[in-house]
Amino acid sequence: MGKIVGAALVSHVPTLVLPEAIRREMNDGEDTTLFAGLHQLRAEKLAPLEADTVVVIDTHWFTTIEHIVAGHERRSGVYTSDELPRGMSQVPYDMPGDPELAAAWAAQADTRDDSWVIAIDDPHLPVHYPTLNLLPFLQGDERWMSAGVCQTGEPYDFLLFGQMLADAVAATDRRVVILASGGLSHRFWPLREFRAHEGADPDLHIRTPEAATADRHIIEMLLAGDHAGVIDFYPEFKPHGPEGRFGHYLTMIGALGGADCTLAGTQFGEYEAVAGTGQAHIWFDV
Repeated sequence: MGKIVGAALVSHVPTLVLPEAIRREMNDGEDTTLFAGLHQLRAEKLAPLEADTVVVIDTHWFTTIEHIVAGHERRSGVYTSDELPRGMSQVPYDMPGDPELAAAWAAQADTRDDSWVIAIDDPHLPVHYPTLNLLPFLQGDERWMSAGVCQTGEPYDFLLFGQMLADAVAATDRRVVILASGGLSHRFWPLREFRAHEGADPDLHIRTPEAATADRHIIEMLLAGDHAGVIDFYPEFKPHGPEGRFGHYLTMIGALGGADCTLAGTQFGEYEAVAGTGQAHIWFDV
C-alpha cells in the first residue's frame, strides 16, 4: 500500500532560474531567499524521504472540462517559454514519469458523476514551467508527473481531486511527495509600472496592501496547521487572484485530508513579492 510521505506549497517564479547577477540587479543587490530556500527544502526534507514519485500540481497547465494528469513513461526535450522566452530559453529537461499512478488516479473518477479525470500520454502534450523550474532545485532519482488545474473547478472540485490522488496512491506501492507549484495572491503590476516593482520586498512590491495582508494571514494559518481556516478564508482571498484559483494548494490539501488536516508547515525562505505577486515555500511533514 502506497502513502504520501511529504508535501509542499512551492514557488516556481522565473527569477529562480535567472543568473545570480540578474537576480541581485532586480532586487537592489540582494538575492531572493526563494532560491536558497528551494535548495534547503530539497536537502532537509525531500531528499531524505527517498520518494518514488513527485506529483506536481501545475498552475500554468489550465484544463477546462476535466482534470488531466500526465501519464507518460518519460518526458524529455528542450523548453522555451512562450511567456518569457528571454529568461527561459532552450532549457533541456528529462523526467521519468509514472503512468501506473496516473492511471490509478484517473480510475478513481470512473464510477463518479461529479468529477472527471483523464491520464494523457500524448508525446506532444506541452510541459509548463511551474513543473520545469523546480527540476534544477528538487529533482533527484524520483519519477516526476504533473497534473493540471481545471479552470472551471471550484474548491470542492480541487479538494476532491486531491482526495482521489490519495486514494490512487493508497492503491499503489508508491511513496509520493506532492508539490503544489504556484503562488499566493497573483496580480501583476501594469506594464508601464512593472519594472519599478521587480524587488522582493512585499511591503513595497505586492500589488496591493490588502493582498499582502491576505497572503500573510494564509501563511500564518499554514504554519499553524489550520487548513480548515485556509479553506474557509478562500472566499475572502479570491478577490486577490490566488494563482491557479488556488487549485494547487486545495488539491494538495485534499490529498492530505482536507479541512481535517492539521499538519503544520515549515517555511523555507521568506515571504516575497515577485512582480506584484505573493510567493513562499512551505513544507509539510506527513
